[in-house]
Amino acid sequence: MSIRVYNTLSKTKEPFVPVVAGKVGIYLCGPTVYKESHIGHMVGPVIFDTIKRYLTYCGYQVTWVVNITDVDDKLIGQMRERNLPMSEIAAEMVVDYLNNLKALGVDQIDRMPKATEYMDDIIRFIEDLIKKDFAYAAGGDVFFDVGRDAQYGKLSNRSADSQQGEGGEAASRKRSPSDFALWKSAKPGEPAWDSPWGQGRPGWHIECSAMSRAILGETFDIHGGGLDLVFPHHENELAQSECCSGKPMVNFWMHNGLLRASSAAGKVGGKGDREEAAAPQPAGKMSRSGGAGGLADVIAEQGGERIRFFLLKTHYRSTVVYGPEGLEESSTALESFYRFFERFQRITKQRFFNLPPTLKREDGEFDPAGDPLLTLVHGFRQGFLEKMDDDFNTGGAMSDLFEMVREMNKFADQNKLDEVTQLPHPQVAILVKAAKTLRELTSILGLFLSQPAKRGGGGDAVLPKVMQLMMELRTEARNRKDFATADRIRLGLAEMGIALEDRKGTTEWRIGSSS
Repeated sequence: MSIRVYNTLSKTKEPFVPVVAGKVGIYLCGPTVYKESHIGHMVGPVIFDTIKRYLTYCGYQVTWVVNITDVDDKLIGQMRERNLPMSEIAAEMVVDYLNNLKALGVDQIDRMPKATEYMDDIIRFIEDLIKKDFAYAAGGDVFFDVGRDAQYGKLSNRSADSQQGEGGEAASRKRSPSDFALWKSAKPGEPAWDSPWGQGRPGWHIECSAMSRAILGETFDIHGGGLDLVFPHHENELAQSECCSGKPMVNFWMHNGLLRASSAAGKVGGKGDREEAAAPQPAGKMSRSGGAGGLADVIAEQGGERIRFFLLKTHYRSTVVYGPEGLEESSTALESFYRFFERFQRITKQRFFNLPPTLKREDGEFDPAGDPLLTLVHGFRQGFLEKMDDDFNTGGAMSDLFEMVREMNKFADQNKLDEVTQLPHPQVAILVKAAKTLRELTSILGLFLSQPAKRGGGGDAVLPKVMQLMMELRTEARNRKDFATADRIRLGLAEMGIALEDRKGTTEWRIGSSS
């Protein structure tokens, strides 16, 4: 096993070697909780949830941290607009964020620190930077002196002159326009904390540096986030952290591609979430004000598993084009798996979801003993793992899962397993063994962990009852040889996107194509 990871700092793939053998620390920049989550907020969590699952499967002990920014200009704006305490707004939006994570199967996060819980750590961090002459106080504000860092820009390959700092009154107190705020003096009516420089609140960048150091140490393994965070946020994090400690902050900087709306130039979310973004919003961007919110509604309509599958079918460093066409394509692809799971249950009398997943890489190894299907499955497993070892290529790994399902269906057809009535049966036993490997690999991706709900109407419990009635009416029509009515029912449902599948002695239905 040799995992290689693309490092934004070196611009190359490097062998993954953790700071402490056998242990991995991951920090992912989380949301600013001032409004409901949009789908862009789920890209990083779904990716790093999968990365943690894979590293754990490979034997590492992983600590994954996702921070919550609960003090920010945008939150203060919402506080004034809604006439509610900032803490109350933040708490409400955290619940929304957590509900969305749960729906998408993101359950591997170990720590979710809030900036307001780490004020003492933030203040001590700033004091250390001032003592080492990398920061200076001015009129109640504190700024990082970018000119004192000879390596500034090494992550983003951008110069200090590109840094967009504070404007207004704060700008007049800076030594250089590129200096950025570590502490902001309080304005009337704003939430504030006591500090050696007077009442105020932290800047955005220092929050992450302080929280990551407090939880993961001065040097940790992986820092993740979207490509839009490379500059200025991660560049500033790196500068202040390494100037403070004199050590590398992170071994691997990992950045996921952005989520872009189909037929639009911009990414979903973006500058509106931060007061210090590097560039203006691109034309066509889906912002919250432009309709990028409402993730809970999308989840209710599509189901969390479909959205997770959609986000993982592309390599994490690639741009993801988001739109109804892509989601529907993912739904169609998922149906091929769901149909196999139903077929597996009919043949084996076992539920795929009840098969115990293999939790460790070495435990999944097996000898196919010359069996043609198991030999193919063994090869697909090897291909899957090789792709995951190569910078966590989930999109490529999924191709092996599709091939595995195709071969298992072919095996069932060739051996007429749908007609087997007596168990145990040797070919059925082979199918079960192959399915256990599929269960092992899909679990790594956080997919098919439990029985999916029937799609349609946001989980409306009425639909299954309506479908049962329609199938009974169709059966009655066929029994009295009224094939015109039976066909009308089947074709009418097909036009609505509901497919009927006739089996021996029964009929099943699903949302989507039956092909």
